[in-house]
Amino acid sequence: MVEKIAPATRSRMMASIKGKNTAPERAVRRMLHTLGFRFRIHRRDLPGKPDIVLPRHRLAILVHGCFWHRHPGCRFATTPKTNAPFWQAKFQNNIRRDMEALGQLDEAGWRTLVVWECSVKADAQGKSGLPRLLQQAIASQKRHLQIPKAIPRRRNTRSKN
Repeated sequence: MVEKIAPATRSRMMASIKGKNTAPERAVRRMLHTLGFRFRIHRRDLPGKPDIVLPRHRLAILVHGCFWHRHPGCRFATTPKTNAPFWQAKFQNNIRRDMEALGQLDEAGWRTLVVWECSVKADAQGKSGLPRLLQQAIASQKRHLQIPKAIPRRRNTRSKN
């Protein structure tokens, strides 16, 4: 089925998508606050303006949307069919900018943690154990960390007899 939306309406809809204080970002901040961590948000003095910064742990947390930042193998990382060259260029630019920011944060001595939107959504359903993973990531001494992709539910393999 072809969707019929006027270009002006589509442009207005896309322009209304927020880049800061998104629902996944707010959910991660709530989890961190519940766990007793104190943080700063959107520090302009750091490369890439990380979404959440824990200065005491020298950890920058980037909450990435699966669509915009192209989470590999994620069902939310779809590509629009219309104007495909534009979208490919946009996605490649986002990925390049993300890699540059991670590299600059590393050079500045910051540890980084990437939290994907799908893992936050899975945690809302109680599937991913995200608070525990956040605590482990903060305690870890590794330089670059990623919260793993949400674990898909197993299908019921029992036969219906």
